[in-house]
Amino acid sequence: MSTHSFSKIWIHFIWETLDKQRILPKPARLKLSDFLYSYCIGKKIFMKTNFVNANHVHALIDLPTKISVEECIKLLKGSSSHYINKNRVISAKFSWGRGYGAFSVSASQLANVESYIKNQEEHHKIKNFTEEYRMIIKKYGLECVENG
Repeated sequence: MSTHSFSKIWIHFIWETLDKQRILPKPARLKLSDFLYSYCIGKKIFMKTNFVNANHVHALIDLPTKISVEECIKLLKGSSSHYINKNRVISAKFSWGRGYGAFSVSASQLANVESYIKNQEEHHKIKNFTEEYRMIIKKYGLECVENG
């Protein structure tokens, strides 16, 4: 057997705009979604799916062996905010908020999480981002601490 490194670690990433501003109109969201896919291909990160909402992003990624969770989210947030500002995807100065969610996904739940991400518009007819995020945090047995 070879001594190469192997892994299959699915991560459901969630990150939000600065102050949860609903600043991304649909055309910008579509451009950003395409950018994230292309960027991941260039970085050899497999992104199974993503969905860009007006104020947050969901992405399902198979984390490569050479990149930590923190490095991956820094790459995604940094490159995408740079892309939005450099290409004037929206008229205002754009920034992501601090922090992120990174939740492990078992192989048996992969299809469910993928479906959940793809159906974000339907979910947000029922729950807003804050409610959704609290639900996910609770599901993973974490405690949500609100920032002032």
